[in-house]
Amino acid sequence: MEKIAVFPGSFDPFTIGHEEIVRRGLKLFDKIIIAVGLNPVKKEFLSTDCRIRLIKKAFEDTDRVSVEPYSGLTVDFCERVNSHIIIRGLRTAADFEYERAVGQANRAMDGRIETVFILTSTIHTFVSSTIVRNIYMNGGDVTKFLPERLTTQDLRRCVEAQ
Repeated sequence: MEKIAVFPGSFDPFTIGHEEIVRRGLKLFDKIIIAVGLNPVKKEFLSTDCRIRLIKKAFEDTDRVSVEPYSGLTVDFCERVNSHIIIRGLRTAADFEYERAVGQANRAMDGRIETVFILTSTIHTFVSSTIVRNIYMNGGDVTKFLPERLTTQDLRRCVEAQ
């Protein structure tokens, strides 16, 4: 049976830290679905379509990663894609406390759900979508904080297209 994991998030934008979690997750799972969450409460930096395009570009080298938008509960999305595994990346102790609570809530809603935590490498611990957005919006080059296949120009094209 194929082991399919779901990696949910807003990924606004997708960073080198996110990419690391997925690539390391591929050592554990047959396939990973990156689930780009639609959150009407959050103000988007990049459109959902743009985030999906950028993430797909980052993983052009593998057919074991797919990218899909979703809204609503992550456990409902997992049911739709026939997965009972959620991957979450952890950068800090604060991340753990929050993610533990979310993981327990997901399991309470669907007892088949398992949450797997992958620790971010120390070299990426400080990288967050918020930091990347702030650097970009202040004219900085964010290429070193993005997956290898992406550049500041890729972000610029998305922002200008919106």
